Amino acid sequence: MKKTFKKPTKTLVIFASGNGSNALNIIQYFKTNSRVEVKAVFCNNPNAKVLDKAKKEKVDTFVFDKTKLYNGDVLNKLEDLSPDLIILAGFLLKIPESIIKAYDRKIINVHPSLLPKYGGKGMYGDHVHRAVLQNRESESGISIHYVNAIYDDGQIIAQFKTPLEVNDDINALKAKIKALEQQHFPETIAKVLDHG
Repeated sequence: MKKTFKKPTKTLVIFASGNGSNALNIIQYFKTNSRVEVKAVFCNNPNAKVLDKAKKEKVDTFVFDKTKLYNGDVLNKLEDLSPDLIILAGFLLKIPESIIKAYDRKIINVHPSLLPKYGGKGMYGDHVHRAVLQNRESESGISIHYVNAIYDDGQIIAQFKTPLEVNDDINALKAKIKALEQQHFPETIAKVLDHG
């Protein structure tokens, strides 16, 4: 009897700019889920480690520059793939309004703070962690949210917290945030797909 493979019912495209630990985690999380497929990793940095990680996982990659992002080339490529969700996993450029309009409430980002605190232009990575530590916050966390035309302003889907100790330095905080991202980002994406 011939085996028939069911086509996945939901597809994802991941946008990333750097190392790709979140992108890889998402790819591996959905590998065992026959209903969901990561169609491609889109990247604006030809030297980013995420490209090698995606290729090792047999996920297509698409590299582009700022011009292609804003002139419609990236949107055209997205339309060819027609993903159910676009996931921003450490993607540092602003998504143009043309893509936001075409994929309204279908673009999800993870931010390394409890928004609305420590969000906005220029607030990413170590910039966020330094500000959190300088202000001696008692907790930090991650915010998973929809993307709109304003940095870190879209509707929050879920937040996860971690307590901060008095002697936590930037490396300790980064480790705590990364652990939250690895645990909760793929699960939250799965929940959004289930309800979408």
